[in-house]
Amino acid sequence: MIAAIYARKSTEQNGVADEAKSVARQTEHAKAYAAKKGWTVSDEHVYTDDGISGAEFVKRPGFIRLMNALSPRPAFQVLIMSEESRLGREQIETAYALKQIMDAGVRVFFYLEDRERTLDSAMDKVMLSLTNFASEMEREKARQRTYDAMLRKAKSLHVTGGKVYGYDNSEILGPDGTRASVARRINEEQAAVVRRIFELYGSGVGMLTIAHRLNDEGVKSPRVRGWAPSGIREMLYHPLYRGEVVWNRSQKIIKGGTKKQRKRDESEWLTLPAPDLRIISDDLWHRVKERLHRSGAVYARTASGRLLSRPRHRDESAYLLTGFARCSVCGGTIGTDLRAHGSAGSRAHIPHYGCLDHKRRGAAVCTNSVGLNQRLLDQAILASISALLDEHVLGDAVDRACSRLTADVEKHRAQLMGIERELAGIQIRIERLLDALADGSLPRDEVAGRLNAEKSRKDTLTAERDRLTSVLRATDVDAARIKAELLVKVQDVKALLGRHIPQARQMLRKLLADKIELEPVGHGRERGYKFRGALTVDRLIAGDTLAKPEINNTSDGGGPNGKRPIGCSPLSLPIEVLAIA
Repeated sequence: MIAAIYARKSTEQNGVADEAKSVARQTEHAKAYAAKKGWTVSDEHVYTDDGISGAEFVKRPGFIRLMNALSPRPAFQVLIMSEESRLGREQIETAYALKQIMDAGVRVFFYLEDRERTLDSAMDKVMLSLTNFASEMEREKARQRTYDAMLRKAKSLHVTGGKVYGYDNSEILGPDGTRASVARRINEEQAAVVRRIFELYGSGVGMLTIAHRLNDEGVKSPRVRGWAPSGIREMLYHPLYRGEVVWNRSQKIIKGGTKKQRKRDESEWLTLPAPDLRIISDDLWHRVKERLHRSGAVYARTASGRLLSRPRHRDESAYLLTGFARCSVCGGTIGTDLRAHGSAGSRAHIPHYGCLDHKRRGAAVCTNSVGLNQRLLDQAILASISALLDEHVLGDAVDRACSRLTADVEKHRAQLMGIERELAGIQIRIERLLDALADGSLPRDEVAGRLNAEKSRKDTLTAERDRLTSVLRATDVDAARIKAELLVKVQDVKALLGRHIPQARQMLRKLLADKIELEPVGHGRERGYKFRGALTVDRLIAGDTLAKPEINNTSDGGGPNGKRPIGCSPLSLPIEVLAIA
């Protein structure tokens, strides 16, 4: 009989038996146990996870390899562990994993108790629940002990995390000569770089420029790859540089079988003064914070303060339509130029929209010589968009999109059921062929050929099943909920369209399905532009309600980013604007 071994050492060692504290030791004792039972252990089937919590089920390589080895049929008949908690310390995930192992026909033994785990009776299942409950309780107690120890360290201004640029971590030895804790000390060389970064940003230099300058000068960075704007930004927000320690801002939680970070409410934070760790003066700190606040105001947010969109790097034009409009005559870019107006003594330069190809290359390339006051055209386009963001118009768009999605739903469901039946039949035939291969009732070559054919057909059907499942998921939409969600977001969009140019440009980037086409109209002094464009509203809907790549059957057009929005039909906005050129 072939046996597999699974060994895991947790990052939390409190309350763990000595036999379970070392992966190598667990493996050694498991092999001895298998030898005593007369089982054979192959190194190929020794699965280990070193230094990984029992609450982790997603980012655990050895465990994932073990579970993958169960399909389509495990190459081993027995799994040996030191104890049940090695498989996991979370009740539901551990019980489910154990059930999968046993359903695959693998028997599970624990060598510390010389006991087999079975699930044949209600009592077996109750004992499994109790054992997993005890393991999870021990994990929670260990976590609480760790939290209490970290709280004491934080209150003593000792290090509770990793290194911070600008400081050295120094060990504090206890009476027995071993490390009791770690304290921070200012690193003067790095502190000078920190002060320089704050001074540069406070004087108006951007984060990208600061990062490039430090890299060009060869200043050693906290990371191997050099300075980056993200690292500069993190430093500018770090309260430690002003002599303030903030602890308990986040918490590790278990969700979906893996560890994730949860932000704590600000009322739970622990803020402590640390004047000995101050690098930045209060005056410099406030100057930097003020500029960060001004920069953050440019980012579009909803009425509740949630980030809605962000400006693109180096795309903060002072004019609304730059990059969003084209000339209908030549297809070239519509840009701005400054034209002088008024009497000779008080001539003011007013920005006008016009075709850049006509301006740069002349009438031989483009005959569109119309220049229209930037303010007039901006107001007309924003008014048109606001008028189209109407409750009834948007409701009709959502209804049309939902109708298209659900048109072939019954046909797809019937196809999916047929595929599921055929896949079940293929799986039965594959298992029979494997049995025939094991007992030698059929020649190996014949079994191999038939197996390859069945697996090829299975792969094809599986891909088609996944495609149909995605299509059906796309049809399962709640039109009323989508309408309500869309209307809430539209109110934010309307408010932002009426504000300053950077935020209005961010909204155009979300709303436009393609560039706005400007067609020159009128004669003489009564010249202007008629513009045509298309809006798409599905980008304002959160999640994947209407945006399903599987149902995209359009190839024409594209948004400002070159991609055609999927789901809702674009809404046209024809209008004529006449103004004196």
